[in-house]
Amino acid sequence: MSSDESDFYGDDDLVGDLKRKVEHFDVNKWWEDHEALKTPLSTRAGGASENMSLLHNPYAGDPYAWQLTESVDAFLSRLPPATTEETPDHRWIWVCNPYIKQKSRHEAENQRVRGGEDEAPEAEGADIATLMEAGEERLHFASSFIDQFRAPGISGALFIRETKKAGMDAANDILSLAKRLRVTCGKWMLFCTVFEVNEVWGTIAKATANNELGIGAKVAVKSNVDHRMERLICVYTADFSDKSDVTRVAEKLKQLGLVKDKPLYYKPDAYTYLGIASGNPWEIRASIYDTRSLLGK
Repeated sequence: MSSDESDFYGDDDLVGDLKRKVEHFDVNKWWEDHEALKTPLSTRAGGASENMSLLHNPYAGDPYAWQLTESVDAFLSRLPPATTEETPDHRWIWVCNPYIKQKSRHEAENQRVRGGEDEAPEAEGADIATLMEAGEERLHFASSFIDQFRAPGISGALFIRETKKAGMDAANDILSLAKRLRVTCGKWMLFCTVFEVNEVWGTIAKATANNELGIGAKVAVKSNVDHRMERLICVYTADFSDKSDVTRVAEKLKQLGLVKDKPLYYKPDAYTYLGIASGNPWEIRASIYDTRSLLGK
């Protein structure tokens, strides 16, 4: 902006008065006088307890989730994933984006679906029950089709080709159905060692709380039975079909130094609800995106 554009407008007395006020304005004193001013960010940072209508938390009251009444640093100190132990009701630590309104966890349909209790709160109007019923029927149809090629005399090459085609067709149908039923959440999956999980989780938690990533994130806590040294962190987005948003989150993860030599993979929650994992009998790829394909490396 040029000096002419930044000049005060008005008569000489008004201009002179405004310039005197600017010259004598004490920024530090203003902040001291307005220290108690409550904005969403300052309230969260200060750990104030009053209701903040502009912010949202579907995990309000959950002891294993970030609360709007505490700073992110306090949350990370309270629940360090490297040493926080699982309970019968809690296998994950959660942080949700407070700027995106989501259904309360207590109202979420996935809390009443076996295997869905640990997924992100679904979108309003999501019909998980119908997805699971129709999706399982579609997978059964794919299995029946594949079984036809197990007969004697069928070449192995033909069996593999038809299995992959049947799986691909089923996957496309399931994703289209999930979109229509509003079961659209998905997640980027990161694995790190127990020695680095606190630092990696801290980076993701802060970025999520600051509206820089997706709708939420979770990290696996210390298991009482599984003593592997790897921990899983999931970074959720609202819509697996929104490739630009999925890519945006991947790019931010890369900026944060979390995309390194190995690619990260993105899995829609619809696959999780239906138990579609690596090595499934339909040869369906368990992820639909990876950072190498989306980001070019």
